[in-house]
Amino acid sequence: MTAGGAQGQGAVAGRLSALPVALQALIAAMLGALAAFGQAPYHHPVVFLLAVAAAFAFWRAQVTRRAAAAVGWAFGVGYFAHALIWILEPFQVDVARHGWMAPFALLFLSSGLALFWGAAFWAARVASASAIVLVLTWTGAEMLRAYIFTGFPWAGPAQILVEGPVSRLLALFGPHGATLILLLCAWALSLPANAARKWTMRGGQAALFAGLMLAFYLPLAIAPATLTDNRVRLIQPNAEQHLKWQPQNAELFFSRQLQLTAAPPAEDGQAPNLIVWPETAIPWTLNTAAPALAEIARASGGVPVALGLLRFEGESLRNAMAVLGPDGEPLAVYDKHHLVPFGEYIPFAQLARRFGVRGLVEQMSGFSAGPGPRLVDFGAMGQALPLICYEAVFAHEVNNAPERPSFLLQLTNDAWFGTYAGPQQHLAQARMRAIEQGLPLVRAANTGISAAIDPYGRILSSLPLGQAGFVDAQMPAPLAPTLYSRTGDAPFVILLALGLLATFARSLRRPPQKGD
Repeated sequence: MTAGGAQGQGAVAGRLSALPVALQALIAAMLGALAAFGQAPYHHPVVFLLAVAAAFAFWRAQVTRRAAAAVGWAFGVGYFAHALIWILEPFQVDVARHGWMAPFALLFLSSGLALFWGAAFWAARVASASAIVLVLTWTGAEMLRAYIFTGFPWAGPAQILVEGPVSRLLALFGPHGATLILLLCAWALSLPANAARKWTMRGGQAALFAGLMLAFYLPLAIAPATLTDNRVRLIQPNAEQHLKWQPQNAELFFSRQLQLTAAPPAEDGQAPNLIVWPETAIPWTLNTAAPALAEIARASGGVPVALGLLRFEGESLRNAMAVLGPDGEPLAVYDKHHLVPFGEYIPFAQLARRFGVRGLVEQMSGFSAGPGPRLVDFGAMGQALPLICYEAVFAHEVNNAPERPSFLLQLTNDAWFGTYAGPQQHLAQARMRAIEQGLPLVRAANTGISAAIDPYGRILSSLPLGQAGFVDAQMPAPLAPTLYSRTGDAPFVILLALGLLATFARSLRRPPQKGD
């Protein structure tokens, strides 16, 4: 660190630098866990912002690159371990066989994701003594996390921005641009002030904080979305995962969905134009389900039904959505193309087999990916972009649809995620996709939360977790294409890359400093 950087690090960072790095890392991990209160189900974005501002102070306190990386990694471990605590839930479905894996899954996932943040802290210290560079490297790390190794952007900073006026940042700049702005705000709140400018700085920071409080917590002052004459019914059978595939329960859940499908309209007597069942809604594959599909068509009274189910394409097993016509024949089929690593397939499976890890590979690599995003035509309702479960997490893939759809259609089985944080975070990400695209989104979830969402990300109607039933929702009209839906991530990637290249080029001209 340069002398000027040391002088500008502030009293707080100066006191932190006197602590052992191990103690600083422990405190950083606790701050990271605190930052996760910004995510659902807590929804305290200001807590996230203040914790991240403290992380900037910790970065300023580090003299060496290694110490900066350690503190950034520790902050990430605390954050992801808390935010992704729901990852323990899938291992509880069959506790006797898989329960022992749960703590290791959380440890490895949070530690691995935290490497991105540790790398961001390290790179910022390599490039500069100024904390604003950390804004660029941290944003870049989050962008990498969304793309590489098939991507896992869950619990990204922008996920806290689904409420209030600040949500419009997603429509303008997408999740990565919104992350940059959020980190800039945290950086500004963390700035140390010397005696000469103390009151000016503190006044500016107080004004910024007050503005952010209003942006986070005021209601979104935009008129309700325009509603169309079309209605959609969302079916939620509440089939608990540990019971779902048991033979004695599978028929029960199927019958429940038939009854919900055939039920009279909930409000004004207008029948739905589309009925949506959740992901893997029936225990038969499409190849063998003809009698069941005919029953579904009879229950719907000829209304098209979109339902999730498995199907074989030759030897390949696909996680699919089928749209049934009046006679139960599939009118369209969509295959999930972005599979869940270690849930629907094993990365580098061939390599794992060579090392003798065959049992786990065969158990967890049974699915094949579909060809990619595609639109499904629903007649007067327009075209929909289907998203099966995990596919709603990826903003850039939703943006890569072949054409602009009229609405987004998500089928999911959130029973895997438990009954607390996981399903609510998944819903928050669905709301992000609606805001980013300016499109309505409807989602049918096996155990909840099924919801109709308008193009501003507001929930129009929903069914809570753990409740069987249906929602009859009037479909909103789409908005004009948003700025983000027109540009995607490309312009932001270019600007971020140019900023990082300029920063690192400048660092190459800087003489090596003690502690580098």
